[in-house]
Amino acid sequence: MIQFCQADRSEFMLKQTPDLKPSGAEGASKPTLRALFESEETALLRYAFSLTGRRAVAEEIVQDVFLQLHARWEDVENPSAWLYRSVRNRAFSYLRHLKRESLHTDDGKPPSAYGETGYGDTPDESPEEMLLRMEAVAALRQSMQELDPTDRQLVKLKYFENLSYSDISAQTGLSIGNVGYRLHHILKKLAGKLRPLGIDGKS
Repeated sequence: MIQFCQADRSEFMLKQTPDLKPSGAEGASKPTLRALFESEETALLRYAFSLTGRRAVAEEIVQDVFLQLHARWEDVENPSAWLYRSVRNRAFSYLRHLKRESLHTDDGKPPSAYGETGYGDTPDESPEEMLLRMEAVAALRQSMQELDPTDRQLVKLKYFENLSYSDISAQTGLSIGNVGYRLHHILKKLAGKLRPLGIDGKS
């Protein structure tokens, strides 16, 4: 699991993030900017890292999109969706730049060969491979959003939090057999959505 040591940066950002409240009829459902930052920052960092493979870049992207959201707060109807879309777009721009510039060290090896990319990245991953990984993660996330809330929770508990069927059963109230049955069909559904995009669910 990715761990970000971000206490100082988060405190700095929170001081700069006013408790902006939504105006108009949307006020009942739109969270404050501060509440959004506190609830979404860690997930956004992990999402940005999964796309770029670089911790420092992920932190910069997330900080920038929150500052952009601050500036455009009144115009954004769904700030959570806007944040994830903006992170994805910024990560895509970063990887395109990386591919275009072909950043290499003096001996011709990419920086990732020296472990400079953060946690959990693939050492010799090329910009093209990073782009493919980013597209796969983005496609999976979009497909996840199309699941009903219960199915989405099951996938997160099993494959993101690595819980056992019995632990998932205890958390959701579903029987262990029902958990396994539903996960089997959820995976088939996700594979069916991803395969037309050229993403092999077996890899």
